Amino acid sequence: MEKVDVLNRILKAEDTATILGGQSPASVINSGKYVPVTAKTQDNLRCLDDAIRTGLCGEIRTVVVVGPEGSGKTTALHKLVADWTKGECLQNFSHVFNFQFREMGFSAGELCLETLIQQGHYQIPPESMCLVAEKPDGVLFVFDGLDEYKHSLDPTVHTLTSDLNQPASVSCLLASLLDGALLKGAAFLVATRPTDNVKFLKGTQLEVLGFQKQQRQVYFNNFFTDHAAANKAFLHMERTLGFYDFCAAPKFCWTVCSIYKWLIDSGTKLPETLSQLFVHILVHLIQTLSLSKACSRGLVLALGRMASHCLHNQHSSCSKHAIDSFGFQQNLTSVDSFLRVQGEEEFSFHSQLIQEFVLAVAFFLDVSTYDDVEKMLDNHKGGAKFLDFFMSGLSEPAQYRLLEDLLGMFSSDQIKGFKSWFKSSSEKTLREYNKSEHYRCFHLLHQAQNETLVKEILTPPAHPRVSHENLRLQDCVALNYVITCLGKRETLGVSRTTVLRETMEVLAPSVSLLHTVILSNCSIYKESVPLLASAVSLGVTRELDLSHSNLGDEKLQILCAGLSKTELHRLNLNVCELTAACCGDLASVLTSETSQLRILQMMFNQIGDQGFTKLCEAMHSPNCKLEELEIPNCDLTAASMEAFAASLCSGESKLRRIDFKDNMIGDSGVQALCKALQQPLCKLQSLRLFGSGLTGACCSDLKDVFMSEHCSLSELDLSLNDLGQEGALLLCQGLKRPSCPIEILRLTRCELTPAVFEEVGSVLKNGTCQIKSLHLDINSVGDKGVKYLWDAVAHPSCLLEELNVEMTELTDACVEDLCAALRDNDTLKLLELRNNCLTDAAVPAIVQVMKEKVSMEELK
Repeated sequence: MEKVDVLNRILKAEDTATILGGQSPASVINSGKYVPVTAKTQDNLRCLDDAIRTGLCGEIRTVVVVGPEGSGKTTALHKLVADWTKGECLQNFSHVFNFQFREMGFSAGELCLETLIQQGHYQIPPESMCLVAEKPDGVLFVFDGLDEYKHSLDPTVHTLTSDLNQPASVSCLLASLLDGALLKGAAFLVATRPTDNVKFLKGTQLEVLGFQKQQRQVYFNNFFTDHAAANKAFLHMERTLGFYDFCAAPKFCWTVCSIYKWLIDSGTKLPETLSQLFVHILVHLIQTLSLSKACSRGLVLALGRMASHCLHNQHSSCSKHAIDSFGFQQNLTSVDSFLRVQGEEEFSFHSQLIQEFVLAVAFFLDVSTYDDVEKMLDNHKGGAKFLDFFMSGLSEPAQYRLLEDLLGMFSSDQIKGFKSWFKSSSEKTLREYNKSEHYRCFHLLHQAQNETLVKEILTPPAHPRVSHENLRLQDCVALNYVITCLGKRETLGVSRTTVLRETMEVLAPSVSLLHTVILSNCSIYKESVPLLASAVSLGVTRELDLSHSNLGDEKLQILCAGLSKTELHRLNLNVCELTAACCGDLASVLTSETSQLRILQMMFNQIGDQGFTKLCEAMHSPNCKLEELEIPNCDLTAASMEAFAASLCSGESKLRRIDFKDNMIGDSGVQALCKALQQPLCKLQSLRLFGSGLTGACCSDLKDVFMSEHCSLSELDLSLNDLGQEGALLLCQGLKRPSCPIEILRLTRCELTPAVFEEVGSVLKNGTCQIKSLHLDINSVGDKGVKYLWDAVAHPSCLLEELNVEMTELTDACVEDLCAALRDNDTLKLLELRNNCLTDAAVPAIVQVMKEKVSMEELK
């Protein structure tokens, strides 16, 4: 067969284009506006056409193209063969044979390879067949629609043949060819939807992903002759539908473009949801058929019965006999718009989406068949993905009125029943914590497009604050709709989610309405950061949590540039892969004239002394309003403490709390701090030095701070430092000063002794001590040491409200003193006794005293 004949066969094929079936391959190729689709091979994304050509040049020259319906497989194959006939590609092949699996399924009996080729409409002369046999490496077989072939290609169930002239069944010939037994050296290109037969094919497998966003834009520009209309249609689709997987299918894009063009030409508003789109699709199809209202209603009800049958039994098609039982007799000439014929009188819907949509419409038209919402959904949940979406949309008058004009009245009982079910099931779902069910509820509300319904269902008692995890783009769309309907809210928590530019475009309106925005444990893309900053700046957001994200210095710089006029009060940057390079940008935010930032959290970032010094310089500015700074584990040392001390005494610093946990500040660093803490301009109230490499040598300087009349510290955490007995006793001397302001003191695991506990007990009883919270846990002093605390607790001058003596080696012997102290105390609210050597014998006495003391709130 000459190349020109092959080309004519492709280009002059019957144009089977329908609004649901997609544009025919011949039409696409003839128009000169072919847009290649994207394929995935291993971990790479490539143009499908290029990937096929590369695969056909490999050692095993078999390429298997796998993708869902309408993803562009058939058109790509036809375009490849057409380009071969024009001499534009694959010129190492002298013969290319193009087959449809569904046509080969009709072949009965046995035949040889030459006959099989002839039956494929290739009138190949004997001399050419000899050339095929002699040079099989110059032959390419193109097989399309493997999923429509009902016979197995498993080579183990066939007696494979290597003889070109030996008659065999078609399935045996195909298995022999694809396994390499017959015409060894030939190349094969196979296209299919996912099917079990794929596992019997060797070679390169390509996953067809369809159109990416840029390819969709090219497709829309090709479809619309008017550039403005193309841009309007494309942007609208991306905003309302582009987050659905099926938007990658060229066939679906053809449907959308066709409907959008019809709506734009008629001056009609474009649809806002998937349900609204399919309302317009059905309206267009019904109007095109020019049927009476009764016939249109009958057709849709018959389609609904067929859809129910297929979805319930999870069959993709129905036989002619089954079709007759659904009531199509009077509308057989009208079904082509909805159904396609495959195989021997097998009928199937052009897409599963229209299948589910007509079933949803039938539900509201036919109360006698579909009387119960929950039963309806349960019967079809195995095969339906969007049925409840469509039912939710169609339950609203604004969406079903167009259909009522053509099909007659929807059942008010069905609408009422659906809404009652939806409201009760949603309220139940939102009281629980199944996040996927929450998202499903949001999707249904989005399809309904009823703001009043959102406010009825998502009342605060029915919708506790939930951190939304692993959000897909379509989940973000539904969530954003719900939040914008509700108006200003307190908190949005999103975690473990990839935040692309598209994600932030969708969520930006919600972010602007929220006081607290949490994007923790997220993978944040650079392109999304300006949109986030803009949403925060334009809205009411006061707290932004980006902790445990991959933010990094570059993206933080972009964020800071957009936060110059924000009302942000708290910024959480814990574990964000930051270094000293970002601190200049943060300093710029802190010193801007409009800055409202009061709390900055930066735990586990390698900013070091260089970065921290930049933040200290910012605190000299009168514009800086920073009150709390948390920088645990940030590689700080004593080298930056002079700069910090200078900022505290500048007269401009508003810092009240600093957390240096797990930074090696050391005794020399604390010495620099203590000088500042004794200055009248220093107003620091909370200093946390947990695990800062301190020894008893620093306690003399801290004692001087306690003794200073200018000391403003009310909280000091020295936990996990080796202060020892000598150092701790020096602290106690300072604590005895009558006006010492310390109210919270943490000395967890500081190598304290019973002598220190005795002195602490003395401090608590002296009548001037202000300590309300005391942590002395993980110091092994036993009953003897802690007895000094029980004596203090019993003293009327003791103001303790919290006491932690976990892991101090207490035994049952302390219980009598403990209970006596609790009976005599009226201030203690929380007592921590965990991980001591108390036994069951201690429980009754402790329980009894807890019953007696109404002031005690918590005993651990």
